[in-house]
Amino acid sequence: MKRENPFVLLVLITVVLFMAGLFMGSVRVPFAETLHVLLGGTATKESWTFIILHSRIPASIVALLTGASLASAGLMLQTAFSNPLAGPDILGINSGAGLGVAIVMLAFGGVLPAGASLVGIQFSLVISAFVGALAVTALLLMFSSITKSNVMLLIIGIMLNFIVSSSITLLNFFSTEEGVHSYTMWGMGTFGGVTTDQLPLFCLLALGGLAVSLSLVKPLNALLLGAHYAENLGINVRRTRILLLLSTGLLVAVTTAYCGPISFIGLAVPHMARLLLGTTDHKRLMPATLLCGAAVALMCNLISTLPTGGRLLPLNAITPIIGAPVIIFVILKDRR
Repeated sequence: MKRENPFVLLVLITVVLFMAGLFMGSVRVPFAETLHVLLGGTATKESWTFIILHSRIPASIVALLTGASLASAGLMLQTAFSNPLAGPDILGINSGAGLGVAIVMLAFGGVLPAGASLVGIQFSLVISAFVGALAVTALLLMFSSITKSNVMLLIIGIMLNFIVSSSITLLNFFSTEEGVHSYTMWGMGTFGGVTTDQLPLFCLLALGGLAVSLSLVKPLNALLLGAHYAENLGINVRRTRILLLLSTGLLVAVTTAYCGPISFIGLAVPHMARLLLGTTDHKRLMPATLLCGAAVALMCNLISTLPTGGRLLPLNAITPIIGAPVIIFVILKDRR
């Protein structure tokens, strides 16, 4: 098998899943009508045009970027902590971002004001999620310099997850009934919550975080052999960790603020890429991880639209079904 084949396959799968998301959904739109709209026309029903342009296209773009973002964040965390079980959801980074969102969302009683202030509120959600994700990641980096045990660091991350989750529970307890319902629905996860007006900001922030993660390929390769070895190669380890912290925090914050705390993609997808390529070289592994993450998220988005009548399955009911078997396999493989 040629070295390029896995990437060609991943690109092909991603494109097919992306297009499938445009032609399939919880509301049936004829294939010919969908194609006509995508080519610049209008459907015979105005509602079909709206569904394709303002629901399916944004949801597919958001799924693609969210999958790539969470997978990239997971790969960077696993490399930085030298821990195959490191991930945004396991280590509490998702929960940290969720706490930031909870503080802003529940402050409004679960009802975000409409109109001109909506962009400002969405930006506030992203900033709050970024601060929460950054705080948890900073704590993890601090503890990683204290303890050299991967198991102990994993336990610390899980404990931080519990602490943050308890804080969210307390916020929900003192919130209004409407606020609790709104936050619960947000926590189930969806790629369909980003409107066409919000899409440019989401894409800008996600692509910015991904650009930083791609720029860290060389330092990440050096960190595989330890911080001292990386320093001997001329890598500024402190600067690398700061950039990694900012990039991971931004990627998790953006996806969590807009889509909810999506689980397992950041944890499982980097392992899928490693199994596919059979390498730890980030020059190949990072692009493959981005493509795998995008493909998995697009597939989850497609599965979530299986019910009819305009209903969507919660993403966090789908991602564990895909991600958990991968993690179990990796654990058993490492044990052997």
